[in-house]
Amino acid sequence: MHKLGRGHRDKVQQFMAITGTSEKVALQALKASDWHLEGAFDFFYSQPQIRAVTDSRHLEELYNRYKDPYVDMIMVDGVSLLCNDLQVDPQDIVMLVVSWHMKAATMCEFSRQEFISGLQSLGVDSIEKFREKLPSLRTELKDENKFREIYNFAFGWAKEKGQKSLALDTAIGMWQLLFAEKHWPLVDHWCQFLQVRHNKAISRDTWSQLLEFVKTIDPQLSNYDAQGAWPYLIDEFVEYLFDNGIIQREN
Repeated sequence: MHKLGRGHRDKVQQFMAITGTSEKVALQALKASDWHLEGAFDFFYSQPQIRAVTDSRHLEELYNRYKDPYVDMIMVDGVSLLCNDLQVDPQDIVMLVVSWHMKAATMCEFSRQEFISGLQSLGVDSIEKFREKLPSLRTELKDENKFREIYNFAFGWAKEKGQKSLALDTAIGMWQLLFAEKHWPLVDHWCQFLQVRHNKAISRDTWSQLLEFVKTIDPQLSNYDAQGAWPYLIDEFVEYLFDNGIIQREN
């Protein structure tokens, strides 16, 4: 601990014990309040960026717990152990939100930089704090702008390295996960249509345009314009819905 008098040292210890923060944060808050404990608590709880300060030593320990024994990365086994510690299923959509915050380049992998910077940005440096953060990460999916960002992020994150398109099976899995949140009633018909009629990888354009379609066209297609600038695959899907009597064509 810094060279402090007994009284100041005791206050730092008290502050750390009550708030669970690092010595550095305790000193910052106490100095800002002229060493008044009550004032330091007020300062701390009114400054979310201060509360979010993480302990880099704890972050390194967390990273090392999940790191692959042979490469300096967290790989599939490490992600599986992380999910186990967080008490979430690896298929849970919250792990996509976590990966988005970490700016992860690839599904089921985190580099040291991605993992540590991501947790710092979330203000998390222990599994307990991470677990407590999950409900607020889930609510981000209800924010239209964040959902769009997470949706667009998912394309690059889920595709195979070096590929421009997303494998159909992977795309279908991601759509079912994402549109379960958005409650799009046509998602199963869309996935079935792709398997029957398309059976090829999905381009980024189709991926991003489908979200626009879901957001702007009502499920009964009453405001669908055949002359609109939708990708041909979406136009074909609409025809498929009409041809199979899934949606009644308006006269």
